[in-house]
Amino acid sequence: MACTKLLVLYTGGTIGMQASADGLAPASGFEARLRAQQALEQGRQLPEWTFRELLPPIDSANMRQANWLAMVAAIRQAVEQDGCDAVLVLHGTDTLAYSAAALSFLLLGLPLPVLLTGSMQPAGVPGSDAWANLFGAMQALQQGVAPGVQLYFDGKLLHGARVSKLASATFGAFAELPRRRQGQHAAGIPASLDYRQPRQPVNLAVLPFYPGIQAAHVRALLDSGVRGLLLECYGSGTGPSDDAELLATLAAAHARGVVLAAISQCPHGHVEFGVYAAGSRLASAGLVSAGGMTREAALGKLFALLGAGLDQAETERWFALDLCGECAD
Repeated sequence: MACTKLLVLYTGGTIGMQASADGLAPASGFEARLRAQQALEQGRQLPEWTFRELLPPIDSANMRQANWLAMVAAIRQAVEQDGCDAVLVLHGTDTLAYSAAALSFLLLGLPLPVLLTGSMQPAGVPGSDAWANLFGAMQALQQGVAPGVQLYFDGKLLHGARVSKLASATFGAFAELPRRRQGQHAAGIPASLDYRQPRQPVNLAVLPFYPGIQAAHVRALLDSGVRGLLLECYGSGTGPSDDAELLATLAAAHARGVVLAAISQCPHGHVEFGVYAAGSRLASAGLVSAGGMTREAALGKLFALLGAGLDQAETERWFALDLCGECAD
């Protein structure tokens, strides 16, 4: 699907940062810099584009759910009111994979491509990857990209709900982790999860299991009012199964409606509760498996489901099904 009218949505990030007394900081005015640079580019076939800046531009380390919802609103406006047939989101790299995953679920049903990109060094710095990533993404859209959310970085198109940031100083910082993806595909996307469905902020938390974790630690987090807790388990989905108090704490939280989801801490791992008795005990306490989903995908998916108003049972049902390629090929 070749793009003819593109929205470039600037959220901030390294790509547009400029020097300040405290170091690199987000800066406005990136549209003028982009148009000036495009005038210097030779031989590139780029789509017609318009520019929108979400104010204030932020360092992506400050990314929040409200920023995701603002992106969705801007994308909907571009598509429904301005006639755009593709969107390019300029974003900082620290939370780029989180936003790509969240948008993958928040934009289910959108029949257009959405690309996200950024850079490891600011535009204008000698040797920066900024213009290569930005114009490379625009050129990819000009040539045609399938509908859905993807990340364009270092010359590669990456699945929005499978990608993770693996390095902090190299241009090839992002990759799709080779996690096993054998989940069951959803037969279709329900109206409740369509991109036009309004979402609300959700109190979510992520907690890794580690040697020495105590029931009191988990209870304190659950007592903060979280509606969904993503537990990073060992290996194929195990945890301290000999701690009766911890298991009881999880079971009590599940009984009062908290969604408990499990991912593997292993970069190449996946959750399969029945392999070990320790995993089976966690499943009995109410945990639902994320299969081979990444942390970013599982968190974004929980937000999209709970934020759409789904109850615990419906959230667990749809969480276990593949919606956009996050847990099945």
